[in-house]
Amino acid sequence: MTEQNFKDIEAIVGKGECFSDKAHLSAYCYDATKERKYPECVVFPHNEEEVSAVLKYCNAHLVPVVPRGAGSGFTGGALAVNGGVVLALEKYMNQILEIDMENMVARVQPGVVNMQLQKAVEAVGLFYPPDPASEHYSTLGGNVSENAGGMRAAKYGITKDFVMALRAVLPNGDVIRAGKKTIKDVAGYNIAGILIASEGTLGVITEITLKLLSKPKFKQSAMGVFPSIQSAMNAVYKTMASGVTPVAMEFLDNLSIRAVEEKFNKGLPRDAGAILITEVDGNLPEEITYQINKIQEKFQENGAVDFIKANNEQEEADLWFARKNASPSITIYGSKKLNEDITVPRSKLPELLEKIGEVSKKYGVVIPCFGHTGDGNVHTNVMVDGSNPQELEKGHKAIEEIFKITVELGGTLSGEHGIGLSKAPFMHLAFSREEMQLFRAIKQAFDPNNILNPGKMAL
Repeated sequence: MTEQNFKDIEAIVGKGECFSDKAHLSAYCYDATKERKYPECVVFPHNEEEVSAVLKYCNAHLVPVVPRGAGSGFTGGALAVNGGVVLALEKYMNQILEIDMENMVARVQPGVVNMQLQKAVEAVGLFYPPDPASEHYSTLGGNVSENAGGMRAAKYGITKDFVMALRAVLPNGDVIRAGKKTIKDVAGYNIAGILIASEGTLGVITEITLKLLSKPKFKQSAMGVFPSIQSAMNAVYKTMASGVTPVAMEFLDNLSIRAVEEKFNKGLPRDAGAILITEVDGNLPEEITYQINKIQEKFQENGAVDFIKANNEQEEADLWFARKNASPSITIYGSKKLNEDITVPRSKLPELLEKIGEVSKKYGVVIPCFGHTGDGNVHTNVMVDGSNPQELEKGHKAIEEIFKITVELGGTLSGEHGIGLSKAPFMHLAFSREEMQLFRAIKQAFDPNNILNPGKMAL
């Protein structure tokens, strides 16, 4: 990128909206991976027209462009690996454009924070379910680009299940609309479906139309305590097959339980093999009672030694504290966390967790696990000494073996974090040569000059 490139882009967005100083480059050089890749400039577009003009210019001059929301991703998807421009959408393109009560949809710009939308629609009696752990700071554009999930996915699904339409700018500057506000739309290819989870490699999302639901009137949480991880995993898929669909079904293994206890001393059962924390919702009190009782029955049939119901908001917060604080707690086991979000069919959870235990012993690394077992999504955390190259090598070998096991069990490399940079070397484990060629052909069709978020997903 040349000085002339910088001046030309600055002329598009205006002075004070295009930066190449050290402070801005440092602020936009990293994401949750803590890896650092410095861009050559950071650009703050005001609107879709400026996004289009910047992309058209960069495409003509072969300047790489990386779209960015909050930079909260765990796989390096927002890192400028080839320098160029970081296109920061959170500063100006952050408005809720419409909450359509009649059609139960919302139109938003990509920089809207997830929780901002949740609160806005709940204020009028509606409900936006996708709730990634980063909901208080991650943006909806990033959620769509990574197809974010969350704890409520067991019942309500993930981001893709709520995207009805998108506006996006292609690398050549063309603006497209994919999808409609209508419930049904089978005209043409599902371009919105291709853009979802594309990690900013195909287009820059500038507007999102999201489906909303009616907010349930009642909810209740409960926790089951199990003697082993296998008994807890059996309880998950047998509960989900019983006719009850919990909003959430989250788990912590013994290592995670002990870590939370060491950090916060919350009175968790230190000797438990695992705990399952669940939530149900509905519009009638008797509906809540039936669901909780059915879950208790299935938990106890599968070995639960205790079942604790939350009877008020404080008790509910206490039950969920361990799950919400598991990730920062497990740092007691190592200075570096190799965090993966593998996903398998629910019935394969017992086998997956057993095999992860075998990998832990084989490589001599601690692997605490927790996550969204209601949808088969397990966060595996290989803990190592980040300053020890040998430890890191062992950790990466353990991760590769876990990926192989996951694929053999019919699972996927990522349930919600995406591929980005960190998982790109493992794409060959999950996809055939022909499938990878198809991915590259799609990328070529959208972005023949490979300017948009290059180097991601092994494309």
